Amino acid sequence: MKTSLFRPWLVVWHRWFGLVAAGFLTVAGLTGAVIAWDHEIDAWLNPSLYESRSQGTPQPALALARQLEAADPRLQVSWMPLSTEPGHTLMLWVVPRIDPQTGLAHVLGFNQVALDPVTGEVQGRRAWGTVSLSREHIVPFLYKLHYSLHLPEAGGIEWGIWGMGLLAMAWVVDAVVALWLSFPKLSQWRRSFSFRWGQGPHKVVFDLHRSGGVWVWAAVLVLAVSAVALNLGDQVMRPVVNWFSPLTPRVAETLPPVPPNALATLAQHGDAVLARATQIAREEGWSAPPGSLYLRPQSNAWTVSFHEAGLSHGDMGLGNVQVDLDARTGRILGQAVPGEGSAGDVFLQAMFPLHSGRIVGLPGRIAVTLLGLLIAVLCVTGVIIWARKRRARHSVNQALAGRAAAAT
Repeated sequence: MKTSLFRPWLVVWHRWFGLVAAGFLTVAGLTGAVIAWDHEIDAWLNPSLYESRSQGTPQPALALARQLEAADPRLQVSWMPLSTEPGHTLMLWVVPRIDPQTGLAHVLGFNQVALDPVTGEVQGRRAWGTVSLSREHIVPFLYKLHYSLHLPEAGGIEWGIWGMGLLAMAWVVDAVVALWLSFPKLSQWRRSFSFRWGQGPHKVVFDLHRSGGVWVWAAVLVLAVSAVALNLGDQVMRPVVNWFSPLTPRVAETLPPVPPNALATLAQHGDAVLARATQIAREEGWSAPPGSLYLRPQSNAWTVSFHEAGLSHGDMGLGNVQVDLDARTGRILGQAVPGEGSAGDVFLQAMFPLHSGRIVGLPGRIAVTLLGLLIAVLCVTGVIIWARKRRARHSVNQALAGRAAAAT
């Protein structure tokens, strides 16, 4: 069957996907352009959460975390940096403990706490991800909007994450369809890369949509594929990748849950976990220091990431070295070293660095910002093209109807 027979069906797919997804992808593109600089913007808007008020030698991070837990027994530290940048606060993530009297979790009203690293004083608290446009919440609001649209969880399903993940899967398909439609005649392929700037707004809008999409097609496809991996990693991406290249299992991700009150704490095991992680790093020859500590939800597994202060998201390459430990025994449950493992392991390691642009550092983040803005342009121009064609078809139909009425 000739490929031209498929073209009308592909046009229909591209048109309706574009109309359905335009709003969502515009939001994702614009928010992605902003959150490429989330830390910098957040620190500029909220100096009290990021700039230490005291001068002097910082206390050990674990000591400060234990001090916070002792001062407020309702909470437990779930993630913490192990060092701070000069002049910065120690920003901790916390979760509520179980109230022994009610058997229910305490209501905190916040999940982040900023501590003065010298005195341990609480400089600020906030509920990251809450729906709010206040100074302290605007950047987390945009970050969560980017990947979930803030749709609530219901029935044990995170509808926003699932919805944006399924949209990303359809986006992958549409990226292939759009490239095919952009080259109706291979003999005239140069037209698909050109812009007719001086030939009127109609042609400029069309070329921005078609040629603009062609120029950044590979980058858009990478964003779409990595969005699937980030939103539906366990449900979709890992099973698919594992079919092509067996993935290295990480025991910590499959541990059975333990009762909330049986979870390990910083006071009990924090120093031992950090000492064990430091020993492993020395044996493995990892050069970066222990940078952050994370208690996996509902288990007694702790993850230690190795990085310099302020680089918990990674700065270049495939991210940071991580090791998973049993908090009570110090047994290694698994480790992830960037660039090591199966081809599938390395592919998945690349997903967040590619999506955020951090794989190539500052130039990558700039590129992601520009790409996010261009995705919004592609969506808007696509809707404009559809609206123009719709008006043109309507005008033709009206003219034909008028002629038919005159003939009768």
